[in-house]
Amino acid sequence: MADEPSGVPLADVLRAANELVSAGLIKDYALGGALAAIYYTEPFTTYDADIIFVPSDKTLSAGIPAIYSHLQSKGWRVEREHLLIKDFPVQFFAASGLTKEAVREAREIEYEGVPAKVFRPEYIIAIAASVGRPKDLARIEQLLEQAKIDRPMLDDILRRYNLKLPTK
Repeated sequence: MADEPSGVPLADVLRAANELVSAGLIKDYALGGALAAIYYTEPFTTYDADIIFVPSDKTLSAGIPAIYSHLQSKGWRVEREHLLIKDFPVQFFAASGLTKEAVREAREIEYEGVPAKVFRPEYIIAIAASVGRPKDLARIEQLLEQAKIDRPMLDDILRRYNLKLPTK
């Protein structure tokens, strides 16, 4: 990530996610959403960070309260559905289906000395296609224009999850 959006304590977010893995609260995670897209494209404004995680147990909801409790004990605050680190909102989402595969296939990176994982652009596109909001459609277009896309991989993901790219 060459250009971190101003005010985003991303290294702190990634350190916290790694700590959740070390503590056994989650099995794995990857950075998803807009910040993952920024890894591959020109920077743009985003409101929060999305950490998509694979729960340590079989019940998806069991991980969220434990994550919130653990991070609150480390000084994070809760505001609605977000955890705040240095006033920057972070959301944790339990992975399933497409997002679980995206975590498993995520790229390993190092950001400011912190090892982490970030969704591959092909998965960001597929997830955006599955959601279909206007900002997701714009993200697809931006990734297709600016990122190096493995088109056979993208086509395979779209086919397996019965998704289609928007047409202009």
